[in-house]
Amino acid sequence: MKQPIDALGIDTSNYTTSAALFQGGTIFQQKMLLPVKQGELGLRQSDAVFHHVQQLPQVLEALIRKKLSVGAVGVSDRPRDLEGSYMPCFTVGLGTAKAVALSLGIPLYSFSHQAGHIAAALYSAGRLSLLHEKFIAFHVSGGTTEAVLVTPDERTIFRTQIIAQSLDLKGGQAVDRVGGMLGLPFPSGKALEQLALQANKTYRIRPSLKGADCSLSGVENQCAGMLKSGAPKEEIAAYCLCSILAALDGMTAELLKQYGKLPLLFAGGVMSNSLIRDAMTEKYGAAFAAPEFSADNAAGIAVLTSIKGA
Repeated sequence: MKQPIDALGIDTSNYTTSAALFQGGTIFQQKMLLPVKQGELGLRQSDAVFHHVQQLPQVLEALIRKKLSVGAVGVSDRPRDLEGSYMPCFTVGLGTAKAVALSLGIPLYSFSHQAGHIAAALYSAGRLSLLHEKFIAFHVSGGTTEAVLVTPDERTIFRTQIIAQSLDLKGGQAVDRVGGMLGLPFPSGKALEQLALQANKTYRIRPSLKGADCSLSGVENQCAGMLKSGAPKEEIAAYCLCSILAALDGMTAELLKQYGKLPLLFAGGVMSNSLIRDAMTEKYGAAFAAPEFSADNAAGIAVLTSIKGA
């Protein structure tokens, strides 16, 4: 791999406005959550676009004050590396990235939001060397719960192929819907984890699997039933997270049967959960991003841009 260059990355996802500098092998990042009204479980795309337009200049200002001197700009312009993958919120970052690249006279590179998550996790876990080999990456968030086979590619750095996914509810949706039931703020990941850590009860759950694909819709229904029957909130939180863990465990075991003992990487906001991270690391030796690199961020985009522009 050639010597990386200093790079700026921008990501305007459905929940976070973020930008990051990758300079001298170190990440400097700034991000702001999009405001979600209390009691609501997300944003309309039109609202997300509006808030990104308001927030991105503030996020970039903090980084530009570090004397912006970069050789390339990168941006996430789509959710995933699939034909037709599109969300309006990413157009805000793309337009700004084009303007920055033109004003500085430097190259612009675009990547998927999912690719950024994978790269951020690799950077955080100290496993960027995996870019030279095949591995399995899980991306578990509010919009995606899937495993992809990651293969090195000379043109695009790496390419991905979906090899397993949730057939219905996504992991982040389950977390936020159960969090909403329990009166927790959105997004509910951190609060639900803290609640679950207070539970004295543990759960052994048989996941709903079809091959390596999972189904998570039953998690929401079961938690609603527990709440109706008067179960303590901390036990409901623990059941929700144990259910997601059981699904990921089952998917992983099946994929390792199919593809052999490939390295495992877990990325996405839900994967900042310590209960899931500890269990999967102990059982499979899986690599996880630190929490600040698990949730939506531009760090991975900056890293990929640095490599691409080298």
